[in-house]
Amino acid sequence: MTTIKPILLVEDDPRDLELALVALERSQLANEVIVVRDGAQALEYLRRTGEFDGRESGNPAVVLLDLKLPKINGLEVLEAIRADAGLRSIPVVMLTSSQEENDVVRSYQLGVNAYVVKPVEFKQFLSAISDLGMFWAVLNEPPPGSQRVSRDQQ
Repeated sequence: MTTIKPILLVEDDPRDLELALVALERSQLANEVIVVRDGAQALEYLRRTGEFDGRESGNPAVVLLDLKLPKINGLEVLEAIRADAGLRSIPVVMLTSSQEENDVVRSYQLGVNAYVVKPVEFKQFLSAISDLGMFWAVLNEPPPGSQRVSRDQQ
């Protein structure tokens, strides 16, 4: 049975969220996209607590993580992921509009897998998201323990 893993998209900006979802849909990935709107909700999803306490075990194929989030910012979420033995192997891509050198350096110090600056131009943004989804959800071999969802359940 062919299985796929969900993509966790952590984005609070409605416009960027809509663009990312359109781009992922256009890339025709079969992965379910789980959307959370702040850092606290992202950690609840990953830790299976709060509103996500009943979700199946396993980790997503990749976390697409905005830097500037309400409640808990992206760097704090990344730090929490890397500090948790059950989560630290999840690929995390910082997907942000920040080109600040401090943000880039700190992200890599905390163990981010990739740092992608959101293109301002629509076609570039679609292409970047599509490429990210294709690489992390299809081409990359995830670590053991990643959440797998049967294509039949989609």
